[in-house]
Amino acid sequence: MDVTEAVMTRRTVRGFKSDPVPEEVIREIVEIARHAPSNSNTQPWHISIVSGGARDRLEAAIFAEMKEGKKPYPQWPPGGSGLHGVYKQRQRDCAYEYYDAVGIDREDKRARAQLATKNWSFFGAPHAAFVSMPDTMHRANAIDIGIFLQTVMLLMVERGISSCPQGALAAYPGPVKEIAGMPEGNAILCGMSFGYADNDEPANQARMTREPFDVVARLTS
Repeated sequence: MDVTEAVMTRRTVRGFKSDPVPEEVIREIVEIARHAPSNSNTQPWHISIVSGGARDRLEAAIFAEMKEGKKPYPQWPPGGSGLHGVYKQRQRDCAYEYYDAVGIDREDKRARAQLATKNWSFFGAPHAAFVSMPDTMHRANAIDIGIFLQTVMLLMVERGISSCPQGALAAYPGPVKEIAGMPEGNAILCGMSFGYADNDEPANQARMTREPFDVVARLTS
């Protein structure tokens, strides 16, 4: 598989088989991904990965906070908080495609809320990763995190592993820090569920569109 095929093949998966990815494969992916570029070689990323019992304890701890009525308390502003115009519409279109795939009426707020909770059960994935950087850094440094995470995801595609990058996994950082662990002073930017895709899962039938070249690029000479 070449890079072009990996980019075109990768998609967000919201339903996984229970089969775990071998630890040596996970280590290999991160070992290669650490060669991703960053501004002035600062390498601000840190990735914390939970599997097995740690993954199950973390899921239970997050749902315990939700059951207590604790509201989300992300350490960085959520990605959807600054959306407007065409960007907000794209977000809605993405949600509608997802709802249609799983058979939920767009106006059924209760069913939509229930569906959203699958984020914190990692969509059934056997692994969850949390990417953080020092909380003293700024938005520009998050570019490096995106480069690192895309590198990880493409390496996963090459190995037949699917993933779902999730801003929602930054919503309850307390249990993540306690169970997954991360450097002191780091704040979670996002999480990612990963494993082997369950191709029978209705959510995985959703297909998101992309804007055409002329909308996203301009060539000048």
